[in-house]
Amino acid sequence: MAVMDYKMTSVWQSIQLFYKWILENGDERTNEWLLVYSPAPITCIFLCYLIMVWLGPRLMAHRQPVNIKGVLILYNFSMVSLSAYMFHEFTVTSWLANYSLLCQPVDYSHSPLGIRMAKVCWWFYFSKVIELFDTVFFILRKKNNQLTFLHVYHHATMIFNWWAGVKYVPGGQSFLIGLINSLVHVVMYLYYGLAALGPHMQRYLTWKRYLTSLQLLQFFIVVLHTGNNLFTECDFPDSMNAVVFAYALSLIALFSRFYYLNYIAKAAKKI
Repeated sequence: MAVMDYKMTSVWQSIQLFYKWILENGDERTNEWLLVYSPAPITCIFLCYLIMVWLGPRLMAHRQPVNIKGVLILYNFSMVSLSAYMFHEFTVTSWLANYSLLCQPVDYSHSPLGIRMAKVCWWFYFSKVIELFDTVFFILRKKNNQLTFLHVYHHATMIFNWWAGVKYVPGGQSFLIGLINSLVHVVMYLYYGLAALGPHMQRYLTWKRYLTSLQLLQFFIVVLHTGNNLFTECDFPDSMNAVVFAYALSLIALFSRFYYLNYIAKAAKKI
């Protein structure tokens, strides 16, 4: 019994030391920013999100879909604006700072461009928290067919990926991910904003297939970009590169399956 108690105490102490390391080894410039210093707040948001995904459809089962047309229009076009702002900031800041596409270490200085890049990385991270409302709106509208594993996995994991990014590497190699994804989200939220205007817009929205292709293209670019740095010498943490590389591969697999089922298999069935 004493041996078991000692092991439990040792495990608990190891957890405490690891948590202390997590808190104390981040970028001191971003530590005081919202939802950055500790993983606890974002973990709570993550757990609440999973509970909502499980409980929401059950609560809506015997209720009528909620009409949130006005909210959807405002939300989607606001996200277009935010994504365009982030794309501009990633592009201009990296250009002015002479970022390299092949290997770019993080600028941890308090220089104007170093802080500017860290700030846009934070906005990108926070945008992933805002995007959890995509799921809320699906549930309220009883679009449960949209609550796929791909949707939940992508939304739930991005908040952790970018918490780590802003906590430890706000800039450097990660800038390209934010830049490309912001551009893709300009197009994506524009599509959903136009769709929210009403059925009369459907004839102008025949390009959803190409939106999925654009999303796949960004993941292939991320794999090539990260893989280059993972297997060559670059002053950027290999642990971060490895996580991003594996994550991008998982999204390629999931989005490829989505593309096949929704565009290729359905077309074949019609024929």
